[in-house]
Amino acid sequence: MHIQNGQIYLENVPVTLLAKTYGTPTYVYEESRIRDNFRRALNAFRKNYDNFRFFYAIKSNNNLAVASILRQEGAGIDAASVNEILLAQKLGLGGEDVMFSGNFLSDDDIRQGLESGVIFNLDDIALLPRVLKIGTPEIMSFRVNPGYGQSEVGDFVTNAGPNAKFGVHPDQVMDAYRQAKAAGIKRFGAHMMPGSCIRDPEYFRFITTLLMDIIGKVGKELDINFEFIDLGGGLGIPYKPGDDKLDIDQAAALVAGVFREKIAEYGLKPPRLMMEPARYFVGDAGYILGTVHAIKDSYSRIVGTDVSMNTLARPAMYGAYHHIYVNGREDEARKAVGLCGQVCENTDFWVRDRMLPEGIDLGDIVVVENAGAYGYAMSYQYNGRLRPAEVLVRGDQHWLIRERETIDDLVRNVTVPEHLI
Repeated sequence: MHIQNGQIYLENVPVTLLAKTYGTPTYVYEESRIRDNFRRALNAFRKNYDNFRFFYAIKSNNNLAVASILRQEGAGIDAASVNEILLAQKLGLGGEDVMFSGNFLSDDDIRQGLESGVIFNLDDIALLPRVLKIGTPEIMSFRVNPGYGQSEVGDFVTNAGPNAKFGVHPDQVMDAYRQAKAAGIKRFGAHMMPGSCIRDPEYFRFITTLLMDIIGKVGKELDINFEFIDLGGGLGIPYKPGDDKLDIDQAAALVAGVFREKIAEYGLKPPRLMMEPARYFVGDAGYILGTVHAIKDSYSRIVGTDVSMNTLARPAMYGAYHHIYVNGREDEARKAVGLCGQVCENTDFWVRDRMLPEGIDLGDIVVVENAGAYGYAMSYQYNGRLRPAEVLVRGDQHWLIRERETIDDLVRNVTVPEHLI
């Protein structure tokens, strides 16, 4: 995104043109930014550890056009559900290009996961007997909860540590791999989730050390040569103006350094090092375009837009911050106002006392930043408000990559019994 003569551009396309062409609210993604983010991170890790690969956590943004960009760059897919395995297959990826990290799986989930031939990543030791009743994975790992987690976007998304629902307790990891090896499984990896949106490079060294001490002891005692060790995601982006960016080069160097040390300490055969970010690749490449439809002066001034909590759920769910720009007014003086959407819930009053241009008026285009991850993927239908369109831009080109929903989508799977008609 850049501003030229007061007008906001996404890549080289003015937001006024995008709003006129596709309407609002609309998600817009910058292809060049996604590629730059991926290449920056990949280069940082590979220059410190050659045998490295990224998998993309498709749950963050499951538009196949967006995922295809990352597939072209060489990413595999991290799937949190069977349907995400199917999405990977639509991208032409399967087998060991896909990591299946579901949790609290049903028997049908297990069966379909096994049939797909992907890497099976078990979230709990209790799942193993159920998996083995159905089949034997060619290659599998356990998701380890290292006992500590961190998040910069709230406790709700601290995905490791004592309060997280994910992963095998450190005291159970040895027994988990022992049982798996005794059952005849021969190929192994290991996995963890370190946390969410972390911008402190030192934290990645710390959490990698915790995992490697757990896994190193397993490999040494059980004579297991791990083929891969997946450090999960957690690479953070700044959401607020003035926040520091993650120094990805420092993070990669610290991780690779402790990784090599622990491999040597425990006498492990050097495995592939993997990570599965999402936000770092697509978060700051995505924006929401909205239109100001109403302004209310009551107990305070409230600017009403068509960007509602069903369009972007994160502020209502997590109290998440997203920076907001107003096209054509960024040079104006500021005034504290609220901003809300059109949903009949007070949690849709998702910005309070934000310093926005004081001249903001009906018809203005607002641009919501850092919406590429956990934006559209978490949108929903409520109050009859439908999901927005999605658009991809590259240079001065733009493409519709998901159509805006219509009333037909709201009733598509509904059947009214004859006696009610």
